[in-house]
Amino acid sequence: MTGNSELQALLRLTAWLSPAFPIGSFAYSGGLERAVADGLVTDAASLAAWICTLFGHGSVWNDAVLLAESHRRQAEPAHLAEVAALAEALAGSRERHQETMLLGEAFLAAARAWPDEVFDRLPGKAAYPIAVGAVAGAHGIRPEEVLAVFLHAYASQAVSSGIRLGVAGQKDGVAVLAGLEAQIAKVARRAASSTLDDLGSATVQADIASLRHETQATRLFRS
Repeated sequence: MTGNSELQALLRLTAWLSPAFPIGSFAYSGGLERAVADGLVTDAASLAAWICTLFGHGSVWNDAVLLAESHRRQAEPAHLAEVAALAEALAGSRERHQETMLLGEAFLAAARAWPDEVFDRLPGKAAYPIAVGAVAGAHGIRPEEVLAVFLHAYASQAVSSGIRLGVAGQKDGVAVLAGLEAQIAKVARRAASSTLDDLGSATVQADIASLRHETQATRLFRS
């Protein structure tokens, strides 16, 4: 990329994965709210551990692998449809399915402000990582950069959720994000060279928390 192209890529990533991008991600906690209620996450340290575990072994890792695959195959409609179906099938709970599909739908609707033929190649509905990966790939943005910003956006949202749930203050939240930088870079590099054979998770407690959240009586978040 030229200098101007790299700057353009940075600006687009900043827009697409900004909290201000109108996809409604603030309404979801990905099971974190239930984990707090169950005493699995109680402070900034356990919040950071929760995020790191999902990055390396849970649903966020699978999202990163799926994003990398859709980025790589964004010019192939048939393959995109297959990966989109796989991403939807991997949603481990009703709320997880709702979250990834609604975020994907909202992302694609808003990202049309940057017109591209990739929107015609994608299926009518696509999970969030599929949508982000395909659109970023179509705009020539390097996969490692997309993945790093995608993971940082997830961490920022999780930290924001943790602050609203009372397990960390704002200064603690910033410290968590600072401490996650090396992990984000490591996972982004690993995911950028991944294939679908690398899919897999082992975060049973997080999966159960997502399921239990469906019946939680009082809650702030939709997942």
